[in-house]
Amino acid sequence: MNEQLSIGNIISNGFSYGFKNILNLLGAIILWLVTIWIPYLNIGTTIGLVGLIVHMSKGKPFSPTVIFDAKYRKNFGEFFLLYGFMAIGIYFASILMLIPGIVLQVAWSQALYLFLDKDVKPLSALRKSNELTYGKKWNIFLGIFILMVIVGIIFAILVAIFNAIWSFLGGLFTFIGIIIIIAIGMGVNAYIYSVLSKEFEAEKEPTPLEV
Repeated sequence: MNEQLSIGNIISNGFSYGFKNILNLLGAIILWLVTIWIPYLNIGTTIGLVGLIVHMSKGKPFSPTVIFDAKYRKNFGEFFLLYGFMAIGIYFASILMLIPGIVLQVAWSQALYLFLDKDVKPLSALRKSNELTYGKKWNIFLGIFILMVIVGIIFAILVAIFNAIWSFLGGLFTFIGIIIIIAIGMGVNAYIYSVLSKEFEAEKEPTPLEV
């Protein structure tokens, strides 16, 4: 039976996936910052940062240097085409009303990962992402929202405490805290994709009558 995307599971696993991969994520972010000025290579590494969520979803160790994988530069045109479709669609939905924009953002949230991980074409990735999140959008939104509120409150309290002790400590923890927030944000998305990608694979498996 597939794991259920409950709000509690999303919150707890968001922390777990984020903290488990925080050092590799930090290394990848540093490598990205160091090489972002190099034309063409920076396209691949930027896409590679998105690909880290796919790697995290597998639950296996990965190297920060994975962002340099040539596969991220291979289909960058289709990647940015998909990203453009998403950005434009979500933008206009948000202009009409806030709620439709949020719904569409959750509906299409798995499209980039499906494209990178399963070689699903851009328009098909949008459609499949919407199908995979059907009936789960509310839990996904609330799980991520509550998790980030919790993290934000803890972060604000700790920064205030460290600032009161010594401003240098406050600044240092602010930097560390931002890295932690990024890691948890990527962790929660990795967990959600890990569950939904299993459903995607299950749909592709032939039934006994088809074998």
